[in-house]
Amino acid sequence: MPASTLKHVGTSAPTRTAPVLLRGQGQYADDVKLDTPLFIAFHRSPVSFGRITSLDVDDARESEGVLAVHTGADVADFGALAVNEVIPLLHPLDYPVLAETQVESVGQPIAAVLADTPSQAMDAAELIFADLDEDDPTPLKTVAAKKWTDGNVTDHFATAAHVVEVALQHPRLAPNPMEPRTISVAYHADTDTVTAWHSTQTPHRSRSELARILNIDPKRIRVVATHVGGAFGMKGSIYPEEVFAVWAAFTHKRNVKWTATRSEEFLSATHGRGVRSTGRLAVDAQGNFLALDARIDAPVGAWLPNSGLITAWNAARLLPSGYMVGALDVETKATQKRVGPTGIYRGAGRPEANCLMERLVDKAAKALGRDPMDMRLQNLLQSDQLPHATATGNLLDSGDYPRALTLLRDHTAYDALKMERDRRRAAGELVGIGVCFYVEPSGAGWESARVTMTDDGAVQVDSGSSSQGHERETVFAQIAADALGVEMRQITVRCGDTGTCPEGIGALASRSTAIGGSAVLKACEDIRARLDQDGSLPLTSEIRYENEGQAWGYGAYLAMLSVCADTGTPTVEKIACVDDTGRIINPDLVKGQIQGGFAQGLGEALMEQVMFDEDGQLLTGSFMDYAMPRADDVPSLDMHTFETSSPLNALGAKGVGEAGTIGAPPAILNAAVDALSPLGVTDLNMPLTAHTLWQAMQEAKQGPSS
Repeated sequence: MPASTLKHVGTSAPTRTAPVLLRGQGQYADDVKLDTPLFIAFHRSPVSFGRITSLDVDDARESEGVLAVHTGADVADFGALAVNEVIPLLHPLDYPVLAETQVESVGQPIAAVLADTPSQAMDAAELIFADLDEDDPTPLKTVAAKKWTDGNVTDHFATAAHVVEVALQHPRLAPNPMEPRTISVAYHADTDTVTAWHSTQTPHRSRSELARILNIDPKRIRVVATHVGGAFGMKGSIYPEEVFAVWAAFTHKRNVKWTATRSEEFLSATHGRGVRSTGRLAVDAQGNFLALDARIDAPVGAWLPNSGLITAWNAARLLPSGYMVGALDVETKATQKRVGPTGIYRGAGRPEANCLMERLVDKAAKALGRDPMDMRLQNLLQSDQLPHATATGNLLDSGDYPRALTLLRDHTAYDALKMERDRRRAAGELVGIGVCFYVEPSGAGWESARVTMTDDGAVQVDSGSSSQGHERETVFAQIAADALGVEMRQITVRCGDTGTCPEGIGALASRSTAIGGSAVLKACEDIRARLDQDGSLPLTSEIRYENEGQAWGYGAYLAMLSVCADTGTPTVEKIACVDDTGRIINPDLVKGQIQGGFAQGLGEALMEQVMFDEDGQLLTGSFMDYAMPRADDVPSLDMHTFETSSPLNALGAKGVGEAGTIGAPPAILNAAVDALSPLGVTDLNMPLTAHTLWQAMQEAKQGPSS
């Protein structure tokens, strides 16, 4: 797609779905009207471990409006959910739709009620009694692990001028999309099939996994994800409750609905982060990075989502980011915990890797008395060193890493900011500046598109990808309009329906524009070439496009943060970013993705944390207990972009959807440590609440314990 031919790509074309949603005309899964559906409610485990010695469901079965109550014995022969083994799986975990013999986390479904109304189902579920023996829990396992080594790490650490160390505990986070998990299943008696309106990121995966788990022909299931009210990775896999809903529709030959309550989301939807990481960085007297040693421990729950190992993988394999490091020893493991399930959450291991590396870089700069910006510029890969194969099996494809930092320095007047910080410090204020560099790999693999151009010039684009607020409908129309030489008004885009769209992967890992958009482009180019040959319509082209490797976006963040000396309250006074997102299709949508990711990155940095007590009981089960950023908590983000095309996909695009969650937290964390450094504070963990910072200040004032 030569730049000279572009008319729509690169412009902020008006969005297509936003006006529909703003008028309240969207259709979410729970909006689907079904004829006399059965509603589902689950009786859940009240303990983190217990063997089921007896289960009394008689009162529930006799309750008003109840059609049936099902237990683990009814669904014991189901298949298991497929797991993406990005690191070697040592101990596969069971995938119980309903617990049969034992429970392994609070909130695990034990029994399910089907009733005429939601309230009748919930009332009956409360009448179920499970007798649970909590003695002698089974040992917890290391579920998966992998190690990478390159060079002689031991010698480098022995001869280094400085060795710095960091230990980080990331808070466990609840993704909290506005729309909870929801599924509405219509049973079609004439064909013995179902249509499932499912709030999912991966409609085709949902269909194939449902069919495999239930051991039925995939043709008997149609999955539709019309509008999805947020997902953030949480809806990238099939949940036990959703499997049960489809099974119940087939079993009872009735329409079925289930929508999670907000409490159920906190309790049984997948959480993110929670990773503990430790690292050591060896540096010579000139500030060159010699060796990196890192250990990653990522928690998983009683069952593994399809992408359940991605966080452990990314948190390790992204190291050492975009830096040149002479030797490396990195190990990661996924460790079973008796709390809620853990899966991918916007960034999925990328923030964890980046925080560890960027804290190490800041500590190295401190040890040498160097400016943190200069230390990064010295050790980043240069543009003529890309593409670069890393020791952890990645290929950093293209870009100019130092340019992101130099642009950030210029846009923020970095030297003047440092002078202001020092002036305010001299006056007794606690204020700091934090910078960071980050990399963001997009997804790899394939995606599909089918494009049809009719004899009246209308164009139908059907994508195997999906959309949950990304405006794929707008972006794919822009790509098709330029490739076919037509106006956007001639183009209709469909995605998220296994009945009308070609099989695809879905919306995961910032992959859909780079790979899904490239599939649309190649299908359109095929039609254009055939048109140029004979000019006859209609024409259809269906493409299964596979990229040549992951496209790596990257960028830099700067944060200026002050801390109230009396209360510990942090204030982000300034935050700015520079991102290289490859070819930009729609600038406004890129800004929206960066802004949204930043808001979630800010949430992790300053306020969000899922907490359990020592018995595995959830302490943060509502928005009364779990803090999320509100509009007035989010400062204005000063955004800047530039474009270096990726050579690994047809569009030249790179991911941007996770950039804010990767870049913002370490910049804010570094700024907080810098703000408290005059007191002797050298390390902090997120979230950086007023209590966390105040406690660190008091401990620093008291000095080391004797």
